[in-house]
Amino acid sequence: MTSLIDRLSPEARNAPESGIVEVFNAGWGRDDLIPLWAGEGDLPTPEFIRKAASDSLERGETFYTYQRGIPPLREALAAYHRDAYGKAFSPERFFVTGSGMQSIQLAVQAVAGAGSEVIVPTPAWPNISAAVELRGARAVSVPMREEDDGWRLRIEDVEAAITPRTTALFLNSPCNPTGWVADEALLKEFLDLSRRHGLWIIADEIYAFFYYGEGRRAPSFYDIADEEDQIIFVNSLSKNWAMTGWRVGWISAPAVLGQVIENLIQYSTSGVPSFSQWGAVAALTEGRDFLGEQVARAAKGRECVINGLQGLNRVKVLPPDGAFYLFFSIDGVTDTRRFALDLVRRTGVGLAPGTAFGAGGEHYLRLCFARREDHLEEAVRRISAWLPEF
Repeated sequence: MTSLIDRLSPEARNAPESGIVEVFNAGWGRDDLIPLWAGEGDLPTPEFIRKAASDSLERGETFYTYQRGIPPLREALAAYHRDAYGKAFSPERFFVTGSGMQSIQLAVQAVAGAGSEVIVPTPAWPNISAAVELRGARAVSVPMREEDDGWRLRIEDVEAAITPRTTALFLNSPCNPTGWVADEALLKEFLDLSRRHGLWIIADEIYAFFYYGEGRRAPSFYDIADEEDQIIFVNSLSKNWAMTGWRVGWISAPAVLGQVIENLIQYSTSGVPSFSQWGAVAALTEGRDFLGEQVARAAKGRECVINGLQGLNRVKVLPPDGAFYLFFSIDGVTDTRRFALDLVRRTGVGLAPGTAFGAGGEHYLRLCFARREDHLEEAVRRISAWLPEF
């Protein structure tokens, strides 16, 4: 007899289970848990953001609202980008979404359909390829290369993956999970590639300010692109302002795409709650100091885990140039899924297995260091003590 699952669409049936959630489920509830598996810090959303949302609720703003986002938020996004990138931005190119994840889903819907292909450099956050595959499109993996001085994505590897079915290239810089950052010269090469082949670029620059090189932020397509270039930027309030649970993000795209993006929002969530958007306004307009504190805290966490793990003979550490993850390997550990599950069950330290991040990530583990320093030090101590047993 045909099961209920067999009667679902192939795309739904084949959606992969999250390897990160599997470890989460194995460790959740432990009193001694140090959860470093997810992409979030341990600070709650600041009070000034919470108050802005609360004030909106007190005003009774609980009705449907603008599909593209309330005007004050779109204006705040334009001002935030003007400050970050030193050029003019119109509020008309910004569209508020129900999370960075939804921004990715809508961007993929806009540029890919059944039978098309989207190039995804890997290791990569698994939700990216899943969003492509759920559209009936194919996520084409282009593995990055681990070199002595860090991870590298080569333009020739990406160009070799282009076929007549390729419609888009997904680029995440600074990168989750590797910490790789594309310099401006490489971004120019990818922009030229996009122009030559008529490809869309979905640019995920969510970790732009979590950058450990020279300058306030990482290089960006905003620095080099023209308004008419085929680039859709996806972003989120989650990381910068400790708002992972709020599920508010945005898309930045040429204003001419406005009606199409509004339609996609209408037929998915029909907009983001007003009170959440007012919290986002406060984050963007009042949150620069808090963002600076977040980045400084991550930089200290980065130094802590690098120094701690580099001292272990079996551990290979490549210091990340951006984002807030350490993607490291352990000599002799070939099954990182099993290692992560055993580690959290035996020590209470939760890491994400590299198997969750696609081709090229299988022999690595991801550690989020956007956390309090004493917890990171304790996590390193527990890993060091347990490692000889594995």
